[in-house]
Amino acid sequence: MVFGIRAVQEAIAAGKEIEKVFVKKGLQGDLFRGFLEVVRQHNIPYQFVPIEKLNRLSRKNHQGVIAMISAVVYQDIEQLVPMLYDEGKEPFILVLDSVTDVRNFGAIARTAECAGVHAIVIPEKGGALINADALKTSAGALHTIPVCRVSSLNEIVQFLKNSGLKVVAATEKGAVNYNDANYQGPVALVMGAEDTGISSDLLALSDVRSKIPILGEIESLNVSVAAGILMYEIVKSR
Repeated sequence: MVFGIRAVQEAIAAGKEIEKVFVKKGLQGDLFRGFLEVVRQHNIPYQFVPIEKLNRLSRKNHQGVIAMISAVVYQDIEQLVPMLYDEGKEPFILVLDSVTDVRNFGAIARTAECAGVHAIVIPEKGGALINADALKTSAGALHTIPVCRVSSLNEIVQFLKNSGLKVVAATEKGAVNYNDANYQGPVALVMGAEDTGISSDLLALSDVRSKIPILGEIESLNVSVAAGILMYEIVKSR
């Protein structure tokens, strides 16, 4: 974490990967307004929060601003996909829509690395922070597998489609069981949050909608488990 307006501005100027900035509600003044403009110019996610939340994060003199520094360097998916093709590989990309639990995210990253996924795509807003818990749960995978943070999942999924990837959405609304779907060729697997699922816009972009049968009383699987099932089904088809 980085504390204070000037310290966070210096971190941004130094090119640090900022996960998110927490700002005290009601903060005012010319210094703050200039700071907020810098945050917006760099498309850094920020959130206004009560002072109590900032104090829980740190008792240091934070001046109403705390920034979370990313533990990884994000990659550019629009550069990565052409590189994979140039290397003679069939891209296998994982897209996470609104998966916010850091332990689930870490577990998914661990399985993705083991399954040969080439990159994980996450949104700038509404995704899990890559913090110590995520890194620990990933067993180091987040230091190995490229992570790409994007401003619009819809635009990137459309880019992946235009790049020749088959978009597979994991959804209980799917028309085909996961083990009957065709996963041949370059694939982008889209996983959604356990409570809300995949957004309607991303579902509309999907080429295949796979469902995992639920035979018990609970309505859904843990997202990291569901992701593991589908990733290795894709591995099997390859």
